[in-house]
Amino acid sequence: MEQTESPSSSIFATEPIGRLIAKFAIPCVISLLVNSLYNIVDQIFIGWGVGYLGNGATNIVFPITIVALSLSLMIGDGGAAYLSLKLGEGDIESAKKGVGNAIVLVTVVSILLAAVFLIGINPILDLFGTTDMLRPYALQYGTIIGIGLPFMMIPGAINSMIRADGSPKYAMFSMALGAVINTIFDPVLIFVFHMGVQGAAIATVMGQVASFVFSVI
Repeated sequence: MEQTESPSSSIFATEPIGRLIAKFAIPCVISLLVNSLYNIVDQIFIGWGVGYLGNGATNIVFPITIVALSLSLMIGDGGAAYLSLKLGEGDIESAKKGVGNAIVLVTVVSILLAAVFLIGINPILDLFGTTDMLRPYALQYGTIIGIGLPFMMIPGAINSMIRADGSPKYAMFSMALGAVINTIFDPVLIFVFHMGVQGAAIATVMGQVASFVFSVI
């Protein structure tokens, strides 16, 4: 027998609209702002520790992260919409299957995108406008960022569904944790261990892995 739940038991059916908007919109906006800090923080510390060539390299690689984020949000928001519809109908089993399918899809897409980017990194960087001076820095930074793409895309998609499930603060926390870790380890790896753009990329991926772990939990 199909498991069902009364729609009236959900906060979406009982809370005032204004309160729901504030409860979900504010953490969502904060999450998006925090997510943008990854690139901003990298740019600041790379500018201090590496110079303009390092900044140029991160800007060359940045479009691939935008493509990855776009695909992640498309899948995550689609899964969240389906989850909301099925929870509203009280169809819990279909809601579970929808979330599972969305997670499998974003996992497959993220691995494929990472593989395509890493295999074709030189022509892709050419497409994004790299120069001979920027290429070594862009390769160092881009290779590590490419390896970390699944850890950026999967939590990005899952967080949309976490919010739809009624836990916007948890989704915000998982994103904020990653940004904090990135901010802490950026200067450590760049200035203490003198790892340059590679250090910035490693710090970014470390933050993404932390967000990944908390989102999957």
